[in-house]
Amino acid sequence: MGRPKPPLLFKLQTPEGRRSRSSSSRLFFSSSSIKDVFFPKICAESKQSQKNSNHIFDLRSSLSSVKAITRNIGELRSSDKGVMAPEGKSEPKLVFGEAGYVLEDVPHFVDYIPSLPTYPNPLQDNPAYSVVKQYFVNEGDTVAQKIVVHKSSPRGTHFRRAGPRQRVYFESDEVHACIVTCGGLCPGLNTVIREIVCGLSHMYGVTKILGIEGGYKGFYARNTVPLTPKSVNDVHKRGGTILGTSRGGHNTSKIVDSIQDRGINQVYIIGGDGTQKGASVIFEEIRRRGLKVAVVGIPKTIDNDIAVIDKSFGFDTAVEEAQRAINAAHVEAESIENGIGVVKLMGRYSGFIAMHATLASRDVDCCLIPESPFYLEGKGGLFDFVDKRLKENGHMVLVVAEGAGQENIAESMRSMDLEDASGNKLLLDVGLWLSQKIKDHFSSKKKKTTINLKYIDPTYMIRAVPSNASDNVYCTLLAHSAIHGAMAGYTGFTVGPVNGRHAYIPFYRVTETQNKVVITDRMWARLLSSTNQPSFLCQNDLDGGAKNDLTPSESEYLEEENCNGHYVQSASDDGVKSIQDGEN
Repeated sequence: MGRPKPPLLFKLQTPEGRRSRSSSSRLFFSSSSIKDVFFPKICAESKQSQKNSNHIFDLRSSLSSVKAITRNIGELRSSDKGVMAPEGKSEPKLVFGEAGYVLEDVPHFVDYIPSLPTYPNPLQDNPAYSVVKQYFVNEGDTVAQKIVVHKSSPRGTHFRRAGPRQRVYFESDEVHACIVTCGGLCPGLNTVIREIVCGLSHMYGVTKILGIEGGYKGFYARNTVPLTPKSVNDVHKRGGTILGTSRGGHNTSKIVDSIQDRGINQVYIIGGDGTQKGASVIFEEIRRRGLKVAVVGIPKTIDNDIAVIDKSFGFDTAVEEAQRAINAAHVEAESIENGIGVVKLMGRYSGFIAMHATLASRDVDCCLIPESPFYLEGKGGLFDFVDKRLKENGHMVLVVAEGAGQENIAESMRSMDLEDASGNKLLLDVGLWLSQKIKDHFSSKKKKTTINLKYIDPTYMIRAVPSNASDNVYCTLLAHSAIHGAMAGYTGFTVGPVNGRHAYIPFYRVTETQNKVVITDRMWARLLSSTNQPSFLCQNDLDGGAKNDLTPSESEYLEEENCNGHYVQSASDDGVKSIQDGEN
């Protein structure tokens, strides 16, 4: 589900009734055209404000002229909307400030339910928090999406900071929460479930918590299970999910009917980008019905391909477990003449697991990921590199992400564009295909070289293990941030760390794009330097893809040796400039 794009409209008005608590002057917009219209204009005005003074709408001058107009998002009422959202979709909540500041805020109950009562946050009386100097985050705290900037740069996009608020919109005995897990398995699912249950109980005194069994369809087709701190006490030590999961089964009206009939008012949905799209639709229907129900997403993907957030839970565990398979492949390969170990790791569209596991191992000779095309034959091709590495070392280890080389397989095999119940394309097994291609290459009449190839696929072993210590801590922070947001009346958001600080992020920001490895930044260059593999790219590949995002200076390191042979010299670590935000 992409960001809605109605015609650009705006309306300036002061809040009716009570005055804003915010001390800063802000201007509220509800528009889906921020990136196409306003943000480029902000950047331009930061460099040449005089030149743009004749534009239809000068943001800075308008901000200075309406300093008396303040807006506190927490106090917005349904009558305050400057733009009516199209039916079935709510518009992004955008707050503009000085120097190009943009807050992409998340929905709140008071946006569509006026005059809701609030209550003191019970955390202030919680003995565990007695040592905390500041119980609550400041209402105006936000988290910057981009932290590496120049002195003349606009402040850019921000998200609302996660954490407990001084006032909450639920009393403890009023809360009836539910938790559901959807999509594939991932280390840490049970930890998130446990921490939501224990957090609601121990921090806010909530006693009514349900587990929805079997994914989305469990709302209307399966039984529920009551969850208590005692019943979930040890579940973090197990892999999988105690609630069960499934793909598909999303029926919005049935799900919301079930939520309404059961009296549920907090819904915690754990899943990947497809699940978050479903959560967004559920929120829209709940908003349309005017229900006081908080819909909160906790992003889950073992591939680490959720946009905006720093990292998804389970990823650290997956990289750690992948080391076992790589180590086994290395032992097998180096123990025999011309040994080749091939390891297939998870990574449907993003190669983060393969990349990080390769960097952590130091035993990998070649890493193939979906973002970086490769070819088999010819100068600088994969076969050429395998030949050279076997002559040099007598063995090699090759790591391939499951989504790599799908175009190559399709050329040699008849395949259909089939999808699973979640809408994910069913991939052909690149590991088996690549292993057979390597065997055929060395058994050809020209080569007649005996190789010993071992293929290892640890995919389902990796995703079924319990989360490690790092992911357990991370899952706790995610769960607590989600709880604080729901209790404070925020809804229609997902939670995650942005530059190290947890924030509330609108659903559309994590579903409109996917996080992918940038093969023109320093991290990928570090991998190329570690494995000494070629990049398998030619100038034409870059011109048609990643290089379009580079400045001339950023692409200088792409020194072409033989484009006809599809070979580009491997980049050294110092020769590459990063274009990935926040990359160190």
